[in-house]
Amino acid sequence: MNKIITIETTNQREIVDITDTINHEIIGGEGLCHLFLLHTTAALTTADLDPGTDLDILDAFSRMVPKLKYRHPHDPGHAWSHIMSSLVGTSLLLPYQGGALILGTWQRLVLIELDGPKERQIIITTFRGI
Repeated sequence: MNKIITIETTNQREIVDITDTINHEIIGGEGLCHLFLLHTTAALTTADLDPGTDLDILDAFSRMVPKLKYRHPHDPGHAWSHIMSSLVGTSLLLPYQGGALILGTWQRLVLIELDGPKERQIIITTFRGI
């Protein structure tokens, strides 16, 4: 099953918990859920979302990639976002069972907005009984 969902972000940089949204799209049974983000200035990962952790993650990202004289011809101002998206990644493969992702106690599935606010599309593909 393939389905495309849209997530609207509200800030230039933010972490959006999409766990419940994805769980809503998974239909019973068990298998694997592949998520693919159709953008190059956002990313997908799992994270602990205790209060303030989202801001800690974004602060750490800001320090990971130095401020350079970027040569990106389209818009050098968001070259940093392309780099961070490449480092974090735009796809995940997660197990599910009983209509929900199997995640650790503190894990949440998150979309990391790096150049918003924007509408972001994610393709959800489920493989049942694997």
